[in-house]
This record gives sequence, C-alpha cells and structure tokens, in this order.
Amino acid sequence: MNKLFFIVVLFTTFTQAQVFTGKGDQKFQIGANFQEHGSGIIGTYDYGLGKNFSIGGVAGYLLGVEEIAGDKPNFEDRFDLKGRFSAHIADVFDIEEKFDFYPGLDLGLKNFGAHLGARYFFTEGIGIYSEIQFPIAQYDTDVVGFEHYNNQFNFSIGASFNL
Repeated sequence: MNKLFFIVVLFTTFTQAQVFTGKGDQKFQIGANFQEHGSGIIGTYDYGLGKNFSIGGVAGYLLGVEEIAGDKPNFEDRFDLKGRFSAHIADVFDIEEKFDFYPGLDLGLKNFGAHLGARYFFTEGIGIYSEIQFPIAQYDTDVVGFEHYNNQFNFSIGASFNL
C-alpha cells in the first residue's frame, strides 16, 4: 500500500511541474562548477521578460584552485559576476513542459561569453540543471595568471528552484 501511495504522489507531482512560464517567472539555481585547474560553486538567477526570454545574473566562486608559481589566488581572482540574457526555446521545439532548454549570452567582470543550459523540474518548485559556459571575448588579451580561471570553458550541475 505504501508503494502505491508513493507512486500516485510521485505521478501527480510530476504532472504538475512546469519549467518556464514566461513574463515574471523567476528561477534560482545553485550548483557545482567544474573547469580546468579549479572547481567551485555557482549561483544563477533568471527573471522572465516575455514568453521565451529572461535576464538575470551569475555569481561564481572557485574553491579548489591550483597555485601558479607558488602563489595562491586572491578573492578577486576566484570570484566572477555576470549579467545574462537567455532564450527559452523548449516550447519552440514542442518539448514537454517539465524541460527547459536555453542558450544565451553573458557579460561579466572578466569576459563576454555564452551559455547553453537545460533544466528539468520534478515538482512545481524543485528541479535539476546542467549548463556550460564559455568565453567569446576576454577583456585582458594577455591572460597568463589567475585571470585565466574565469576565462575558460566550464561545466556546472546542480539544483534549480522556482521562486
């Protein structure tokens, strides 16, 4: 009986989940960030401007970073902050309501870049996400030191929440 109750609750919860609802929709994500020579935490926020568009921000901090020539990176070397624009295109491809697929552009303290992400909501409020980010143009073209940490391809995965 307990198994049947669990399956009914799980099915009802899944059928009510919806990912991106458009104007006024708010999402918050927190996850782990992985890249060459370091890993850390990342948080994103998205606010829906229209049916398929959102703006938001990204904050990341590298926890595990390799030293360069015996020097440890400072806070400003580990931290990055970006504004972002995303296009939510799952409904364009007629993908189910629980799944969101979103490419976008980022403008940050250290570079101009792009991101490509996907999220899947299990319930109305909680889901998972995965995202890649990569720089298109760096502000400092002579990147040799710690500046390189926030100017490279990275992958993140974590939890997504409806606000």
